Amino acid sequence: MFDLKGKAMLITGAASGIGEAAAIAASSVGAFVYVADLDRDNGARVVAHIIENGGAAEFIYLNVADDDNCNAVAQKILADKGKLDILVNNAGIGHVGTMLETDAADLDRLYNVNVRGVFVLTKAFLPSMLEKGSGVVINLASVGGIAAISERLAYCTTKFAVVGFTKALALDHAKAGIRANAVCPGRVETPFVKKRIAEYSDPKAAYEQMAATQALGRMATPEEIAAAIVYLASDEAAFITGTAFEIDGGFSLGK
Repeated sequence: MFDLKGKAMLITGAASGIGEAAAIAASSVGAFVYVADLDRDNGARVVAHIIENGGAAEFIYLNVADDDNCNAVAQKILADKGKLDILVNNAGIGHVGTMLETDAADLDRLYNVNVRGVFVLTKAFLPSMLEKGSGVVINLASVGGIAAISERLAYCTTKFAVVGFTKALALDHAKAGIRANAVCPGRVETPFVKKRIAEYSDPKAAYEQMAATQALGRMATPEEIAAAIVYLASDEAAFITGTAFEIDGGFSLGK
């Protein structure tokens, strides 16, 4: 089992879905997890679950699209812990549409969360990681960051940017003890996806259609993505940096 004892970890978008699963998984192997999200109620629920199961966690309100909020959160964590060992930039949003169905405001909205938020928060913590000579950054990209997905122009644009950002960050700071990797999931059965499926006139058919885009014929669970995040955060992954780690059930095989 991977060991994160003594590690301080921040996960954005951790009140549900992949972020929640990652927070629970990381805390179960010893990490102190800052559960960061806009959703105070669900964030508190995740923290309570972690503590009830013997882990350590704290909720912290974070809007990754707000530069000042990002910097204030970094200052608080560094004041409280004196370090951050692992940063997981998980928070992200999407938009459905081709170029003709996407305007500049849509692109800006996704960019501010999916790209700028990752940049600002990473920049806020990187100097302290460099000072202590170690740190792990894990960015949630997508199969949409390595292969085009129809009617997801703005989303793919931002997720390709996340992959590029991750690779450049890894290259620039590898010899200083920093590892950076991107996780690229296919479709994941998160609460958001389940809610979206429920809105279709035929939810069963909608699920089957979405699941069929993966060669394995199903969606991933949040826990399957979380397992990869914990692995990349651990010392067992010490020789892995600059990767775009595909966890897509074979989605990209046909691309």
